[in-house]
Amino acid sequence: MKKVYRLENLDCANCAAKMERGILKIEGVIAATVSFLSQKLTIEADDTRFEEIMDEVIKVCKKVEPDCKIKR
Repeated sequence: MKKVYRLENLDCANCAAKMERGILKIEGVIAATVSFLSQKLTIEADDTRFEEIMDEVIKVCKKVEPDCKIKR
């Protein structure tokens, strides 16, 4: 399943790159892109565990950028 989410309060491109690297390490994630310019997260992951994977994605993003929110 592939989905695009809007991000709020993503402050820099370096943080976006760190988030992307962290998300790609999560088991079940096929592809992920975090764009600072468009403030969007594009993720492709295993359909059967998608919601569980998204919970992990949120944790990864909070570690890098505590103020950043993913609009689900």
